Amino acid sequence: MNAGARESQVLVIGGGAAGLMCAATAAYRGKTVTVLEGSNRCGKKILMSGGGRCNFTNTGTGPGNFLSRNPHFCKSALARYRPADFIELVERHGIAYHEKELGQLFCDESSKQIVKLLLDECDWAGVHIATGIAISAVRFAGGRFEVETAQGLYRAEKLVVATGGLSIPSMGASGLGYQIARQFGHALIETRAGLVPFTLSGKPLEQYAELAGVALPIAVRVGGAEFRNALLFTHRGLSGPAILQISSYWELGQPIEIDLLPGRDAAVELIALQQQGHKAELKTVLGDWLPKRLAQLLCTAFFSNRPVNQYKHAELRDIAFALQHWRITPSGTEGYRTAEVTLGGVDTDGVSSSSFESKNQPGLYFIGEVLDVTGHLGGYNFQWAWASGHAAGSAL
Repeated sequence: MNAGARESQVLVIGGGAAGLMCAATAAYRGKTVTVLEGSNRCGKKILMSGGGRCNFTNTGTGPGNFLSRNPHFCKSALARYRPADFIELVERHGIAYHEKELGQLFCDESSKQIVKLLLDECDWAGVHIATGIAISAVRFAGGRFEVETAQGLYRAEKLVVATGGLSIPSMGASGLGYQIARQFGHALIETRAGLVPFTLSGKPLEQYAELAGVALPIAVRVGGAEFRNALLFTHRGLSGPAILQISSYWELGQPIEIDLLPGRDAAVELIALQQQGHKAELKTVLGDWLPKRLAQLLCTAFFSNRPVNQYKHAELRDIAFALQHWRITPSGTEGYRTAEVTLGGVDTDGVSSSSFESKNQPGLYFIGEVLDVTGHLGGYNFQWAWASGHAAGSAL
């Protein structure tokens, strides 16, 4: 025995969405649970999410909204804890919410309400939460997991790794979960930033930098994936929901293809104007369809600008094709500093899809973002946190 060790039945490393959900679920089932959080408060990423209002789930959540080396892994947990289950919890806590778009649910007031919900549930269930915990070592000895910290030794029969990924290190993100996984023989799928803005360099940056602040609806494609939503030009490159979504499918060196006029047949419309003898300049016509600064730049840098009735049909078709198949090759992404999620992580082949227990080490569990399961933008990653946390908490 280790003198002075703090004993629990369950230790949860990580006081984020998945960790707190797991802790409360296990404690309500009669387990003694301790949560070890490295930062000075739980739920920091929850607080900043959704512009401070927390996009806490998406009513349309399904397995198709997630990326993983094993696309089947997420199915069991998502089926057993659905968006309606978390919505019921939100309503029970009296939190007002609204649907913004595409099934995305946000708090009416503040993301602080979701953190309070989780902390209240943990409190009512009897979970002990320790913050500001600096972990120096994890081991399994004498039938127990031992976690060495600057604040002393913690011991438990079960250990849940809910450390998240590498995104937004200013919120306390670290590679601790991956280190623990490696220590117990788990393979890792290479990690990279996901749901992240693109950066441009050289001539593309020079061309588009003057458009910083301009936004418009687009469709964007790469590698067989396509998303429709907004594009935002920035001083460093491209952002907005459509770009964040496609970034998870992009690989360095690939061009992305943008439809600047989704849902329209630009060729038909331009030729119709030409046949009508339309005397407006191309930049004027495009300025009615697109933000004027973008229309001006396109006509200055890429197209000739003259009255529409002076173009040949073939020229208008080429212009329309370019507008609806605009190709830009990002130089990179803004990386983990601003990424909303981490792609890759602990290989799901080594983890049970029903209990989230390690196949290598009994009593060891991995949940949430630390696993190689990454959701689309729009509340899906929170639903994965709730579903995986609930599944593990129920199995402990």
